[in-house]
Amino acid sequence: MSDPAAIRRADSPAPARRGDFLLAACQGGAEAALCERQRLVLPKLAKGAWRRGLVTFRLPPDFDPPDDFAPDLVYARTLVRCLGQATGSTTAAVAGQAVELLGGQSWDSIHVWNRDPRADHDIGGIRAAIVTALGAGITAAKAAAKTRPGDLVLDCVVDTAERWWVGWHRAATPQSCWPGGNYPLALPADKISRAWLKLDEAIASFPIPLVAGTRAVELGAAPGGACQRLLEEGLEVVGIDPALVDQRLAGRPRFEQWRMRARDVRLKEFRGFDWVVSDMNIDPKSALESIGRVVTAPGAGPRGIIATLKLPDWSRASALPGWLGQFQSWGYAPLARQLSTGGREVCVLAIRKRSARRRPARRRPAG
Repeated sequence: MSDPAAIRRADSPAPARRGDFLLAACQGGAEAALCERQRLVLPKLAKGAWRRGLVTFRLPPDFDPPDDFAPDLVYARTLVRCLGQATGSTTAAVAGQAVELLGGQSWDSIHVWNRDPRADHDIGGIRAAIVTALGAGITAAKAAAKTRPGDLVLDCVVDTAERWWVGWHRAATPQSCWPGGNYPLALPADKISRAWLKLDEAIASFPIPLVAGTRAVELGAAPGGACQRLLEEGLEVVGIDPALVDQRLAGRPRFEQWRMRARDVRLKEFRGFDWVVSDMNIDPKSALESIGRVVTAPGAGPRGIIATLKLPDWSRASALPGWLGQFQSWGYAPLARQLSTGGREVCVLAIRKRSARRRPARRRPAG
C-alpha cells in the first residue's frame, strides 16, 4: 500500500539491536482476527503477549524483516520492532529506562500512544520526558515535525503510567506515519456523518486514484457522508437509497439521488460509473451480492470499488479470504484494511486488473 520508490533516503540508520518481537497494535477485540491473519500471511511467527489492542509475535532467528516491514495483516494498525518494556515509579524514570533499551540511537520521529485508547495517560508529558532523556538523540525540530516516509520512528506504547513498551519502525505506508496507526483527524463539524471520516481515512491510506470529473455511485448512500467526501474530490456522484440524504447534499451540483433500493435499479443504469462505493449496514454476503450485481452488469465495468464489509461478530473474520476472492472473481485486485475510524468492519479497495476487459463508459450528456 506504499510506493517504495517514493520513500526518501533515511536520515537515521536502523538500530543495531533490532528486537526479537514484532508488536502489532489493533482495535480492541480484533486480536484473534489479527492472529488468524498472521497465521495465513506470516506462519513462521509465534504469538507472544496478548493484551487488549496489542499482540506481540516472536520473530524466528532466520527471519529479519526489512526496516519498513508492512505485511498485509489487515487488522494491524501499526507494526513495531519491540525492544522490551520500560518500568519505573515516575515518568522520568520510565523514560530513562526506555532510552537505555534504545541504546543511544538517533531518531527522526517519536510516536507515543495508549495501548487502550480509553486510558487517560499524559501522552504529551510522556513524549516530552522521552525527548528530554534522549538529549542529542533527537533535535527539537525533528521531535516537533510530522513523520514522513523514510523516517526512523521511536515507538512508545503506554500500558500504564509506570510501564511502557518500547521499540521502533521505519515509516513507509501512510498509516505508519501516524502514532499507533490511528488516523490523526477528527470529524469536522460541517460533515454529514462518520462515513465522511472513514472515506477520508481510506483515501489517505490506500492508493485510490480518484479523478475529478469521473463518476461514482454509492449503494446505501443515506445520510450522505461518503457522497459528500466524493464530491469534494470533484467526482460526479449518484447516491442510491430509499431514505432521503441530508439536505446539505440535496440539489448540489454533480450530485443526484435515486430514491430506491440498489437491487431495484435496472442493470443498464449502472453503465458509465468509474467507481462503486458501498458502506451498507448489512451482512457481508448481502453487501457483496449487491456490489457484484453492479460491477458485473452488462456494459458496466467500473475502474474501482471502495467497500466496507461489516463483521456481525469477530468470528466472521475467518471468511475474509473468501470475500476477497469474490472481488478477484470479478476481475479486481483487492486490498483490505481495518480503518482506525471505523468499527467492527473491514474496508476493501479493489482496482480492476489490467487483464480484465474494460467496457466502454457512457458519459452523461453535457448540460
